Amino acid sequence: MSDDNRPLVIACGALVSELREVLALNGLAEHVEVRYLPANLHNRPEGIVPALKEHLDGRGSRPTLVGYADCGTGGQLDALLASYPDVQRLPGAHCYEFFAGSQLFAQLHDAQPGTFYLTDFLAKHFRALVWEGLGLDRHPELRDTYFGNYTRVVLLSQSQDPGVFVAAQKGAEQLGLKFEHIHVGVGGLSGAIPVSFTKHPIESKAKA
Repeated sequence: MSDDNRPLVIACGALVSELREVLALNGLAEHVEVRYLPANLHNRPEGIVPALKEHLDGRGSRPTLVGYADCGTGGQLDALLASYPDVQRLPGAHCYEFFAGSQLFAQLHDAQPGTFYLTDFLAKHFRALVWEGLGLDRHPELRDTYFGNYTRVVLLSQSQDPGVFVAAQKGAEQLGLKFEHIHVGVGGLSGAIPVSFTKHPIESKAKA
């Protein structure tokens, strides 16, 4: 199969490790082309739709999955995809929901709406994406302005890397919030990918 005919995934750069794992476990790593958009769009969702459109317009007719949920585009991503009826995206509002699964995420949100969520990627890059990304390195006095209505940080981890746990815990301390950890694995991401892109759905192993 030529590269031009391979299924295409256009994904958030924050999903590199997890998406590679899902594709490898399904024996698809060599059979799917993945293009990653810059991870810093996580903080600049207004750039997601223009970046995706460029790739969608040049993809040809091959099966395509957009590796984003709504991700802060305020419905603009779905408006874009209305022009590409053969293209699917990941379900839900954001990566926290598809990693955790809609049911668990709804439970977490209902229990404490003032929750700041971290994934492995966001925990490992907390300083660059959160602390510096929000300008708190230059203006730490803004911490309470940004996070005054939050009550906790919840790490929804994909791996068992202790470094991720330590980084997330340190981030919670910097924000002055209590810390909780739930290991969700990559089952939620695998289950969110259409069956045409996977062969063996990965079982979720979420636990408190």
